[in-house]
Amino acid sequence: MAHPKTKRAHTLPPTTPLSQRVGGHAGVHVTEDESLLLKPALPREVAFYQFVRDITDASTGLHLLKPWIPEFLGLLSLEGKLADLTAEIVAGIMPVIIPAPGSEGTSTSGNLDSNNGTPPSNMPAQTLVLQNLLYGYRKPCILDVKLGTILYDEDASEEKKARMINKAAETTTLQTGIRLTGFQVYSNHSPDPIVYGKAYGYSLKPEQLQEGIKNFFPCLISSSQTNPDLGTSPPSNSNIGLPADTLLTLLTSLHGSLTDLRKTLSGAHVRIVGGSVLIIYEGDWETATAASGRGGGPGSSEEVESEEDEGAESDQIEVEVDEQGEIIMESSPCETSESSSEASFADLQPRLYTVSLIDFAHTRVVPGEGPDQGVLTGMDTLIRLVDRRKQEVAAFIEVDKSSDRTS
Repeated sequence: MAHPKTKRAHTLPPTTPLSQRVGGHAGVHVTEDESLLLKPALPREVAFYQFVRDITDASTGLHLLKPWIPEFLGLLSLEGKLADLTAEIVAGIMPVIIPAPGSEGTSTSGNLDSNNGTPPSNMPAQTLVLQNLLYGYRKPCILDVKLGTILYDEDASEEKKARMINKAAETTTLQTGIRLTGFQVYSNHSPDPIVYGKAYGYSLKPEQLQEGIKNFFPCLISSSQTNPDLGTSPPSNSNIGLPADTLLTLLTSLHGSLTDLRKTLSGAHVRIVGGSVLIIYEGDWETATAASGRGGGPGSSEEVESEEDEGAESDQIEVEVDEQGEIIMESSPCETSESSSEASFADLQPRLYTVSLIDFAHTRVVPGEGPDQGVLTGMDTLIRLVDRRKQEVAAFIEVDKSSDRTS
């Protein structure tokens, strides 16, 4: 017999700064159990998450993005509350912040246009409560891929537009539609990741992007198996990378997910400036093998529910501030009547990888204007790079099998 799910109010767990950050912004925190991520956000990003969550109109294609972005669980605001934004966003109007009773010096306008993309200094801070995409990974290998050929908002100053045009031309952005912002990979026998920072991404030329992808998807080999033509030169630490068979499973599934995401973006009437595709995969050999290729967008669940649980309401989170200023949540994503909020990794079905769109501070919904062609260019580039890496690993496996047969 299934136990009924219960809801109970409790304070938000203590938070700590996010330690695993390869290309994102400072100020991001995670809850103590690491299941939730708290990210300061500009009104436009808040509006985008709310719009995608609540949209019922299929004409813009935005409803199809929901499985590909982190789950939006709530909004923390100690000074104000957010207005209903759906009609405003559709009309192209920036969100309005409604001051809380008794608050002083709070701007009632969240319009960014008059500030060249910068919110007024007295605008109340807004913090998104999101699904932490790293939750459940033992050794998360993380790649942030900046999408698009344009790096500036349409309302940016002429000086900033010129600066961003030059920046795009000097990096891989303009020609390929992507830039590798940064990434980290793990050796199976080390607790610390090997990090390739922003400087590495900026240094790459278009013809070197495949090298960057090879470094993010290293193949575990011995010195006797080296074949530079197949992209299998061993790194300085030979324990870096997944075993070849597991890596091929990862790359095959990932290629399919990226192709599906590209198809979704081709139907979305949106302009994404400064947004990224985040790729996470499991670097722990045993866990990666057990995952059996499970993965996809944040909204795709591989967990099997019992027949008794089918149709049960999913856990929801409501965030508010009580009279004493304490942050209150009603229910927790990991909480049931028979488990505490401190869910163990052992209770989670392992994932091999996750693909997600992130960073929507400069994203605009543009009904009737079609997809972002620069973003589609970037997706095409990324799909080609992953496909080529997949072919390299497949060829290496075939050569290795042939050598075994002749020995």
